[in-house]
Amino acid sequence: MELLPTNDQRNHSILDDVLKTLTEEGTGGILKVMTTLMNEAMKIERSSVLKAAPYERAEDRTGHANGYKDKTINTSMGKITLDIPQARGISFYPQCLEKGMRSERALKLAIAEMYVTGVSTRKVTEITEKLCGMEISSTQVSRLTKLLDVELYNFRNRQLGQMRYLLLDAIYEKIRHNGIVISLPVLIAIGINKAGKREVLGISVGLSEAEIHWREFLVSLVNRGLTGLELITSDDHPGLKAARKSVFPSVPWQRCQFHIAQNAQQYAPKKSMRIEIGQEVRNIFNSPTIEDAREYINKVINKYNKKAPEFVNWLNTNIEEGLVVYNFPKEHRIKIRTANMIERLNKEIRRRTRVAGLFPNQESVLRLVTALLQEEHEGWETEAPYVKILE
Repeated sequence: MELLPTNDQRNHSILDDVLKTLTEEGTGGILKVMTTLMNEAMKIERSSVLKAAPYERAEDRTGHANGYKDKTINTSMGKITLDIPQARGISFYPQCLEKGMRSERALKLAIAEMYVTGVSTRKVTEITEKLCGMEISSTQVSRLTKLLDVELYNFRNRQLGQMRYLLLDAIYEKIRHNGIVISLPVLIAIGINKAGKREVLGISVGLSEAEIHWREFLVSLVNRGLTGLELITSDDHPGLKAARKSVFPSVPWQRCQFHIAQNAQQYAPKKSMRIEIGQEVRNIFNSPTIEDAREYINKVINKYNKKAPEFVNWLNTNIEEGLVVYNFPKEHRIKIRTANMIERLNKEIRRRTRVAGLFPNQESVLRLVTALLQEEHEGWETEAPYVKILE
């Protein structure tokens, strides 16, 4: 599936949409990629002018690399700080810097396309050749694509610390795999730290939501320093459930109340009762205390014992998994009783990934989702605490 048709006008229209969805509500990722591209383009230009790469022995060398100087410039999306290459033995100032700023809109559009389709050799070559005014070698392109991924990799693999609460969920994206289109899960972990602030803890892409994928994902969080968990909130997906018991056997688990209410409706004896039964379960969860919740459960059981016996049996088996949150501060419950916070993130991810429609591989999915979630994470750092920490 091609992202862009051949018509130039439609190309710009689609890219404008991509740019809008990727930048209007968070420009950090695009700015960082622009910075990386510009810095690498200036290095390439300096090597070309000097007729030698840094530390390379060359008979026709015209000068020597002499470090970098910072320069902050304004773009329409915000300020970026660039590393301007310096030279000695020759007068040098990177022309690609001026070209990049003159062509800022085109550069942003190209970067936006790169984000959606995955870092493409053709696209990187096209951008850097326009900036540098010269052909770019495959080695230089390879180095640049690796640089673009370094920051995202470092974010996904950074050291973690103490987290009070952990929320887990998965989102599915379509990719082409071995010649066929498949839906592939992206596992997401969000933490609430000791200061009450949210953090994106982990992102992983695999071919299934089987226990082994979830277990490896959770183990990776532990290996990166995740400690102090008091509660895990998630749906009851079998693979996740088994992995959670294996990796965090002593940490209490809150089954997402939203999903419990949704599941309950499946046990309604007739379609017309589904909304009614779902509301009854929500009423249980909205009880102010655990005692009130248990009293309401008994009322529901008595009410539906004869007219919806399958629902009553299901309720007796499953409802306790939704009541664990009553052991935690009342002020925190509404934020940790469901995985809705991740669900909202998933909706934002879908809104911004649907432009791609079909990803070419797992790496491109991981790249874009990481970039989007890193933007969210950086925004949370400047926000007030998600939950109020009680002294």
